[in-house]
Amino acid sequence: MAELARGALDKMATRLDAPVQYALRLGEAQVPVNPLIGRHLRLEYLGAIHCSHCGRKTAKSFGQGYCYPCFKKLPQCDSCIVSPEKCHHALGTCRDPAWGERFCMTEHVVYLANSSGVKVGITRASQVPTRWLDQGARQALPILRVATRQQSGLVEDLLRSQVADRTNWRALLKGEAAPVDLSGVREQLFGSCREGLEALQARFGVQAIQPLADAEPLEIRYPVEVYPEKIVSLDLDKTPVVEGILQGIKGQYLIFDVGVINIRKYTAYQLAVSA
Repeated sequence: MAELARGALDKMATRLDAPVQYALRLGEAQVPVNPLIGRHLRLEYLGAIHCSHCGRKTAKSFGQGYCYPCFKKLPQCDSCIVSPEKCHHALGTCRDPAWGERFCMTEHVVYLANSSGVKVGITRASQVPTRWLDQGARQALPILRVATRQQSGLVEDLLRSQVADRTNWRALLKGEAAPVDLSGVREQLFGSCREGLEALQARFGVQAIQPLADAEPLEIRYPVEVYPEKIVSLDLDKTPVVEGILQGIKGQYLIFDVGVINIRKYTAYQLAVSA
């Protein structure tokens, strides 16, 4: 086998195409993964994790790539990132107000996606369609454009009373989700949540929360030759070498003939990749 690259692992780079194009990122190197499907691929954890922010060696990765001190102080690791409706920027308690202005006080999109069934989600407008590719969505549809992250979280909180906000990762990796009429789901949500949406518009202004009634669903295809019948999760912490025939890529998962591995889970791990 030939070593292709080694370095600090980051989530795979994605590019919308038919199918989606992937690259493993290890330090400064990028390794195209699609051409490796059908070949023997080897991932070797080299026994070190370096914080993706400060570079400090850490025994454990927190919040996908950070040492514990950075996890406790960085704004991108605060609890309001997971629960944006709890944003406390306006209270003056943001961990880094300037960071909050750049990443949270900016336009977001509320969307519907079909990964393992219909779900509602939010992302920065600049992260469309990357967010959908990272989630392994077969279909995606932006339904509202919202002025800030907190406001998008409040909209999501309203809509998830009617539709899920989680992906079943096991179902995601067992096959393609059955197609769904996302435009129809959008209209149903706009109808059932009309009063709640109008209340949020009254609170923040009509221009802050704008329905995208004319947006069309995006169909996405992934490079998968064979889906596993049984999901076996591969763990670099327990087995430092993961290898087998690469059968596909979906979301941030590599699908081997021996199991599946979530690449994003191992952000900041020092890895060597061979094929």
